[in-house]
Amino acid sequence: MSKSKSKSKAQYQLKNWSKYDSSLKQRGSLTFWLSPEAIEQWLNPEKTGRKGASNTYSNVAIELMATLSLLFRLPGRQTEGFIESIFAMMGVDLPVPDHTTLSRRLGKLNINIPVVASNEAIHLVVDSTGVKVYGEGEWKTRIHGIGKRRTWRKLHLGVNEATGEIITAVVSTNDVSDDQVFSDLLDGVEGEIEQVSGDGAYDRRKCYAEANNRGAKPTIPPRKNAIIWQHGNCKAQPHPRDENLRRIRKVGRKKWKSESGYHRRSLSETTMFRFKVIFGGKLRRRKFDNQAVELFIQCAILNRMIQNCQPKSYKVEF
Repeated sequence: MSKSKSKSKAQYQLKNWSKYDSSLKQRGSLTFWLSPEAIEQWLNPEKTGRKGASNTYSNVAIELMATLSLLFRLPGRQTEGFIESIFAMMGVDLPVPDHTTLSRRLGKLNINIPVVASNEAIHLVVDSTGVKVYGEGEWKTRIHGIGKRRTWRKLHLGVNEATGEIITAVVSTNDVSDDQVFSDLLDGVEGEIEQVSGDGAYDRRKCYAEANNRGAKPTIPPRKNAIIWQHGNCKAQPHPRDENLRRIRKVGRKKWKSESGYHRRSLSETTMFRFKVIFGGKLRRRKFDNQAVELFIQCAILNRMIQNCQPKSYKVEF
């Protein structure tokens, strides 16, 4: 009796290992995150003109403190002592916000996710992931089931297929579906969108309409029990979703994914994987606004890491 030979898994090697290795080490360098400009803008020089005392610390100081806390996974008081020790070693005579000031100011920050400017139209890949707020661990859940207090937030991301950068992000509660925030994700993209790809959760008429309004080609796989929305005898232009469905019926779902570029959507899952590995997939804050800012800061950190250096790999041929 002969045994069938299993296909060997494809192997890849890096072209830029030396540069990428250097960038990985730089992610832990304080000089990479603590710039002279941030120290110069540490205190708030402006008066608000409102009643009461003005904020002592600038938004730059609060964002930097939150960044270091999330990057090195430090609790509030430890972050406070961490920055105080850094300033002492640097000879910088500046006060440091206490953890209550950080918590109070965090939810009011407006975080800009850094993106490398480009004049070219992008292929936007959208997806979402759950981030746990509080609840039991995996072991307790497997043994005793899910308790009442287990909950999470949803982080909806729009990723540039070419660079892996997070272009736009939306935070919602766990009862908000992916298609409900699709338009918000597109609104967060300033440049031109050539193509937008998402999984079957975005197979809704309003998602196709939003993509059409932005002049983007929607690449969304119809569900397996999908039917034609707009038949050929209709006077209107063929619907993109129906064109996808007809092509899938003709050549199969796998080939359609390759032809349409939908298989590139896996890059968004790579971004999600990086996000969970680096930050742990769990929030610390209890207020929703603080949780949203916490996630936006994590997106900004991840983009800076990606912009510092990306791994460039090639397939090894045997």
